[in-house]
Amino acid sequence: MTYLRPTPRHRHALTALLVLGLAFTGGCKESPGTPGASGPSSDTGIGSSGPATPTTATATTPSAPGTSTSPPAPAKPGPSSTSAAPPTTSGGWITVDAAAQAAATKAFFARKPKPVTGNPVKVAEFNVGCTVSHHNSDDPIVLPKLVGASHNHTFWGNRSTDATSTAESLRASKATTCNSPDDQSAYWVPTMYQNGKVVDPTEVTVYYGSRLKDPSRTQPFPFGLRMITGNAKNQVDTPDKQGNHFWCAGIGGEIGRSADKTFPVCAKTAHVVRQITFPDCWDGKHLDSPDHKAHMANGDHTGACPKSHPVPVPSVSFVISYPLSANTNGITLASGTSFSMHADFFNAWKDEALAARVRNCLDQKVKCNSAGNF
Repeated sequence: MTYLRPTPRHRHALTALLVLGLAFTGGCKESPGTPGASGPSSDTGIGSSGPATPTTATATTPSAPGTSTSPPAPAKPGPSSTSAAPPTTSGGWITVDAAAQAAATKAFFARKPKPVTGNPVKVAEFNVGCTVSHHNSDDPIVLPKLVGASHNHTFWGNRSTDATSTAESLRASKATTCNSPDDQSAYWVPTMYQNGKVVDPTEVTVYYGSRLKDPSRTQPFPFGLRMITGNAKNQVDTPDKQGNHFWCAGIGGEIGRSADKTFPVCAKTAHVVRQITFPDCWDGKHLDSPDHKAHMANGDHTGACPKSHPVPVPSVSFVISYPLSANTNGITLASGTSFSMHADFFNAWKDEALAARVRNCLDQKVKCNSAGNF
């Protein structure tokens, strides 16, 4: 791949950053949310009714308008500073319309699930399969409207995603690299490099499921919900040595470790995979929060959503397959080391298509395919 010198687009973004007094060498702002005490789930959420039958879209990898298909090699990681909050109603919190949300929730749970046929696996799950769309140094969640202000990201799903993306612009864009045209959501992670050369995933599967003990009250995300998982500032392993979750998938599995011990060495018949999972409990009030995490939480020790985040929503999980096996030396991420891996999700599913999948598959605890069928 070739590498591009900084363009006027990037210089303009850097000038804007200086004017605003920002310094984002660490990329995405990350800090954990705080779940509350345990308690029963509520019926606060959103959804709509009626079946949908998606078709498969052709997945290719051209760049989005105004973006680079060959992202520059990453600089050495440095200290991060606090990022500018996205446009919000109050101090970084984006609030949903409570009345509209309550009405949509009522309508969602009033819809009759599709009768289960055949003998599907008893796992609350559906998925979409995706390929890489484009790269750019934008982040519409953490750094909205600041073009080129982020570390480089690898995007899939909605082809239009850039610094100026909003829920409305994503919904208006029809092109996606995922195999359901009803999913116009945007997904992204920091770009991977090996010795300065971009390594793109060969495929990504985005799973929507539930890790709760009772998934039957799971409801769709509200349109425009966004969230981040992981921490771009983490550059070292966690004390329990569980911070690196790259592993080998395929025959032979892992046969060793990279020279720096941070990546697995896989058999030639296997490849490097990373799975990243988002929380599946929502506070029922906000589309986003100042740290892009506080409006979300994981289930508590009882397997239910905590009182602070009582609304069960689908647990989004990226399974990212990289074309690496025996040679995993020299790998870095645009955000730094492997321990800085993180992921972003910006919901722009068509309401009806998402509601049908959640009601038919997750609420009935059965495994569905990308078309939402048993």
